[in-house]
Amino acid sequence: MNILIDNKSGAPIYDQIYSQIKAQIISGALQAHELLPSIRGLAKDLRISFITTKRAYDELEKDGFIYTIQAKGCYVAPKNVELLREEHLKEIETHMARIVQLASACDLSREELLDMMNFALEERV
Repeated sequence: MNILIDNKSGAPIYDQIYSQIKAQIISGALQAHELLPSIRGLAKDLRISFITTKRAYDELEKDGFIYTIQAKGCYVAPKNVELLREEHLKEIETHMARIVQLASACDLSREELLDMMNFALEERV
């Protein structure tokens, strides 16, 4: 597992950890039931507070991405198809909002934008 902390980022450190682990789970880089580094071990490796790492793990568990077995550690939760679908839908919505902003900035009409989307979809097939 690879986690990089950007001290210049405006994002809190726990959120950076959360986002990077979540992305690795969604991408398949971390597999279901894979053991994650211990909270203390990860905190030591990243040279951050144990509390910060614990908060990231707690959020991941609350959101269903990991599970904890007492005295054994934290593991990647099996992928919940609905949860994964919802994550992808949120990402698509974010990209679409950015596309609409860019289209508006270059005075692209709705029809031109839809033509571009249809062309992209045809290219995919």
